[in-house]
Amino acid sequence: MKLKTVLAASTAVMMAGPVLANPQAEVLHWWTSGGEARSVAVLQEQFAAEGGTWTDMPVAGGGGDAAMTALRARVLSGNAPTAVQLKGPAIQEWYEETGLADIGAVADENGWADVLPAQIAEHMKCEGEWCAAPVNVHRVNWIWGNKQILDEHGIEMPTTWDEFNAAAEKLAAAGVTPLAHGGQAWQDATVFETVVLGLGGPEFFQQALVDLDPEALTSDTMKQVFDQMRVIRGHVDPNFSGRDWNLATAMVMNGEAAFQIMGDWAKGEFLAAGKEPGTDFVCAQTPGNGFLYNVDSFAFFNVDGDDKQQGQALLAQLIMGEDFQKTFNLNKGSIPARTDVALDEFDSCAVASAEAMNAGAEDGSLLPSYAHGMALRGAQAGAITDVVTAHFNSDMSSEDAVQQLADAVANAM
Repeated sequence: MKLKTVLAASTAVMMAGPVLANPQAEVLHWWTSGGEARSVAVLQEQFAAEGGTWTDMPVAGGGGDAAMTALRARVLSGNAPTAVQLKGPAIQEWYEETGLADIGAVADENGWADVLPAQIAEHMKCEGEWCAAPVNVHRVNWIWGNKQILDEHGIEMPTTWDEFNAAAEKLAAAGVTPLAHGGQAWQDATVFETVVLGLGGPEFFQQALVDLDPEALTSDTMKQVFDQMRVIRGHVDPNFSGRDWNLATAMVMNGEAAFQIMGDWAKGEFLAAGKEPGTDFVCAQTPGNGFLYNVDSFAFFNVDGDDKQQGQALLAQLIMGEDFQKTFNLNKGSIPARTDVALDEFDSCAVASAEAMNAGAEDGSLLPSYAHGMALRGAQAGAITDVVTAHFNSDMSSEDAVQQLADAVANAM
């Protein structure tokens, strides 16, 4: 299936002469929490400033599952939105199913290939043609701490899982909830993949959660991962089930828990509440080395009408603009997808994240997050998460978990 070129033609007209129609964009996304809502508002404002009309379609639900259900209903009814928050292999899956619009004219005109890490750029292409625009790069493997609690109990941010366990035991003995966690499948998966990276290292992570190597999935290392997950399960409060991620972040913010393991969108919540890194909260990579990335992006469906096509072109241009990439990511907690955006206004956590991303791109430890839809297609990722959540919420042994993991992946292939 070839990408339609009508959007490219529309883009060329938009860049070469007066815009003949009012750019329209109906945008489906799942940015509904405080820091996220502030971030998407920036894009809406820039779109309106350029003469566009934005129709907002926010669909609440952590991880975007509800948004994808809404998208499928729209597509099946023959009424796809003009732009949709999509990421990772889901972009290519939708391309194979329905086709996506070609935004290559915008990408070429603005030199996207020169300012994006090659690994990130590949996620934005369908059969070699640009079909999506990256908004940011989130680092998933972060651990956040309430500085006052940690200082009060003489605890440093852990650099190994043994150090985390020791800190958690000390906090629990003092009556402090060690870990704020929301009992939702994608949050369980987030913690799980950071443990896989921390105990197994980047090469093992690649083998297990990207290549889906059966030997890695049933290895002693994977058993150790489930052992550690069992320890972690013992350090969350009894009311964790069903809690949204931002409410878990609020627990750390409000001194109700010491730590949270969550991507740097959590930092967006801290910042939205006026909290300062290094003063109110502290950040560190989860124990181990490597950089797990989650890239928010927008894909563009084939739509009729010059106004919608010009809206797509304008939206793509704005998303990858240096100004938006800076302003958006200052609000969101992430870092720009563009590597040429100055970071002098960004906080210390963001600067550390950018340095780690660049280092990971060089040494091979820049890895796609499985839990956030960057590494695997939906069926495979879902199979892993089902086992992880079943283990986390039962007394399943680590030996049984690794066997169920291998079986579930094999059945999903």
